[in-house]
Amino acid sequence: MSETVPSFELDPEIRAERAFLSEARAALRRMHEDVVTTETVQDSSEDADYTFTNRLLVMDRQRRADALVDLPDVPLFFGRLDYPPGTVYESGPADSSSPVRAPDADRVYIGRRHVHDADGDALVIDWRAPVSAAFYRAGRDDPQGVLLRRRYGFSDSAELTAYEDEPLSAPGEGEASDAAGALLTAEIERPRSGPMRDIVATIQPEQDELVRAPMRPALCVQGAPGTGKTAVGLHRVAFLLYTERDRLRQDGGVAIVGPNRSFLSYIRNVLPALGEVGVRQTTVEELIGRVPVSRVEEPHAARIKGDARMAEVVFRDLWAQPRPLEEALVVSKGARRWRLYPDELAEVLTELRERGIGYGAGPTLLAQRLAHLVMQRIEFSGEPYEARTLSELRRNRAIGAAARKMWPKADPVRLVLGLLTDRDRLARAAGGILTDEEQEAILLPGRPRGPKSARWSVEDLALIDEAAALIERPSTLGHIVVDEAQDLSPMQCRALGRRCARGSLTVLGDIAQGTSPAAVDDWSTLLAHLGQPDARLAVLDRGFRVPAQIIDYAARLLPKIAPGLGAPTGVRQAPGALRVTEAAGSDYFDALVSACREALGGDGSVGLVAADSDVPAIRERLSAEGLEPALLGADEDALESARLVCVPATLAKGLEFDSVVVAEPARIVTAEPRGLNRLYVALTRAVSGLHIVHAEPLPASLRGLRP
Repeated sequence: MSETVPSFELDPEIRAERAFLSEARAALRRMHEDVVTTETVQDSSEDADYTFTNRLLVMDRQRRADALVDLPDVPLFFGRLDYPPGTVYESGPADSSSPVRAPDADRVYIGRRHVHDADGDALVIDWRAPVSAAFYRAGRDDPQGVLLRRRYGFSDSAELTAYEDEPLSAPGEGEASDAAGALLTAEIERPRSGPMRDIVATIQPEQDELVRAPMRPALCVQGAPGTGKTAVGLHRVAFLLYTERDRLRQDGGVAIVGPNRSFLSYIRNVLPALGEVGVRQTTVEELIGRVPVSRVEEPHAARIKGDARMAEVVFRDLWAQPRPLEEALVVSKGARRWRLYPDELAEVLTELRERGIGYGAGPTLLAQRLAHLVMQRIEFSGEPYEARTLSELRRNRAIGAAARKMWPKADPVRLVLGLLTDRDRLARAAGGILTDEEQEAILLPGRPRGPKSARWSVEDLALIDEAAALIERPSTLGHIVVDEAQDLSPMQCRALGRRCARGSLTVLGDIAQGTSPAAVDDWSTLLAHLGQPDARLAVLDRGFRVPAQIIDYAARLLPKIAPGLGAPTGVRQAPGALRVTEAAGSDYFDALVSACREALGGDGSVGLVAADSDVPAIRERLSAEGLEPALLGADEDALESARLVCVPATLAKGLEFDSVVVAEPARIVTAEPRGLNRLYVALTRAVSGLHIVHAEPLPASLRGLRP
């Protein structure tokens, strides 16, 4: 039988669980205190080696201390597994060879981090440990040795208020009561305000399988709205850091790449709540940016600059720089002069280019090769020489000057600036690749005299990064999670792929939500540009948060925006979740104000999504009505500081609000070439209620709603 005990019934079981929670929190505080008070300095001398080592030790201690901070508003554990007495289980990382027995081994508490008592015995087992997988995957058909699964309910202040038991080992005793899963359902549907929370207590079996997937091959998750793909990616990072921490650290660490700063602000608290505080969170622009962005590219030009063909254009332009001398190279050594003729110099240059070396290494290797040729001349002539002669030739001024002239130093920013401002140069590099019209479209506006006066776009950053990678290979990362990856251009994919050449990759997105001009239409093409053609593609199509009525309504757009993509399935039914109001003329703003007031009368956050150009006027009217809306993108803490947030449609992706008001869908559609995709994003941000207010006719696919 399933038993749910509400907060007002403080029976002995509730009191016992609260006492255990207090004991676990006290143990966590002791663990934190042990870390911060343990001496880490190895030697007090001024020896440089010890100074560097001590600095690393102090940094590592701080990282471990931060990971052990008890967050007062976050429950320390959320579930329990009861096993037969005497069970031995694995409480450490998956590759650990030492099983651990808890003091009460038939009862395993599952939480956000490992907690042990003063004797080292486990009180709470990390949700990422092998034994914890049963909490998410065990069922009556496959109990995995579990007798009973218990879930806990908590108040907003993290006070334990209820529990729910689910027997798993006795399928013949009948089905669970209607209350089974009530706490789980309540947690999934709980209204949200502020940034995203972790879902560690509500991970579903199909999500858990992806979270615990191995590092390789790369994992690509096609996730419909509300399926939890972002949460899967974040929890996967926490899992990989648990099982592969040293390896990932050695390979350069981990990075989360999101579509914009507003999205990163929304997810920033998830990993710290799971005890992971050292993960870099960035955007593609921040990761590869070498120049400030001050211009938005026209869609047609953005498509061309984002096309993978531009990689060959940049390659041609860079490798057109090395040229042989037109005159002989004369090298003086002692009383003799040695000559290398133009045909010999051209042969050396061709040889080095065909070796596939990085451009930046060229001058040094060329100087060495020229010195070697002169040395051969000296040897063949019978001229006496010393052991240091070759080294001296490598430092010879004439050889060095010739190498620099034949192989000019290249700066990636100046290279792309020259390519995009010189029509003749662009024509030489792009001939047979881009049409004349395409070449004209991508030239930089104005006549910049240098990199600082140029008006760069986001698309230019990927071109500069391509050139930089040809000159010198970038540093790599151990693992990259790319969220909203469907919006990456092929050139941006190449930039990210270079940074995980030795590492692994998790790709998250939804083809139906692709809105950028250079977005591709299928995952296989995008994964090939990332250098991961063999990545595993997984599909999440069960929406747990977004009500079925909203998902079904938004899915009407799929035949237009993503033909062939299966429609998602909404798990939740919420009566009255969808409303459409037509309000013409002066009534339009009144209807918007009324919709926002009504949404604020409920629980959780409210997002008003509108075309970017419409947001200022709407916000001004809402402010005049005393609703005090924050503005996403302008207010850094907008998602925390206000219940009502005005959201430009271009920033809505990846976010979630309890209630959403979408203003004038037709204007969202006409604002950009992929406007229908953008509208699909806007319509699927709500987890409780969606209210559409419009004066202009709705897109044809959305007409005829009968609430």
